[in-house]
Amino acid sequence: MVNTVILSYITFVYFVSFFFYLLMMVIGKSTLGRIATYVTLGGFVVHAFAIILRWIESYDLGIGHAPLSNLYESLIFFAWTIILLYLLIEWRTKNKSIGAIATLLAFGAMAYGSYSPTISSRIQPLVPALQSNWLLAHVITSFFGYAAFALAFGLSLMYLIKRLDNPEKQNMFLNLIPRLSILDDLTYQMVVIGFLLLALGIITGAVWAHSAWGSYWTWDPKETWSLITWLVYAALLHARMMRGWRGKRLAIFSIAGFLCVMFTYFGVNYLPGLHSYAQS
Repeated sequence: MVNTVILSYITFVYFVSFFFYLLMMVIGKSTLGRIATYVTLGGFVVHAFAIILRWIESYDLGIGHAPLSNLYESLIFFAWTIILLYLLIEWRTKNKSIGAIATLLAFGAMAYGSYSPTISSRIQPLVPALQSNWLLAHVITSFFGYAAFALAFGLSLMYLIKRLDNPEKQNMFLNLIPRLSILDDLTYQMVVIGFLLLALGIITGAVWAHSAWGSYWTWDPKETWSLITWLVYAALLHARMMRGWRGKRLAIFSIAGFLCVMFTYFGVNYLPGLHSYAQS
């Protein structure tokens, strides 16, 4: 299918973006950063086109549905949401160094989806449980939440790296990373956005579950780990607002939270449950 060929090329476009962002940080040339932004923006636009094309091709096959129904499609959409949120951050902060982490995360998701032998890129008919108008609302809110948590994870890593900076030694790589206070605030903001969107994802998923299976909550592994992840980030926000946690402790907490996100996303797919179809 044409869309899968385009998406496989976009995988390497994001790797090229990562290379230019990284080169900008090592050499310190702003021109490299501008090139990286243009490449990323171009890849993002073509990425969106390929998703729409896949949607159209599903109708041509007589099984029309939004391309958000299996693991391959979710990985492609996850990468797209990461890049969208990153471009908004770059536009807002005017700092391009965060792009090295964002494009690397997007590249990883795209590469896994496009080149893993265990993941099928075929457009498949929806299983009965997925044939609902709640599909778009649930998946979009959940994955934008995941993308915000992914960027919070990347910002937290950059925070820990930035702590290695020595004022007495000029390190161009570390100098291009935003100040610790900026990274801390951005991490917090991304966690807040992810927390709210994940809450919406859980709510829309519960309503969807009631219409599909007759129950709002079944303690399915996916549901359980989504709740655990939500509670982990709730604890992080509580620690920030009530206990005044900032800096290193917040960064480590954010990284731990993203590990929960990854297990919720990938790990539970291999456990028996109502969401086991996500392996396809």
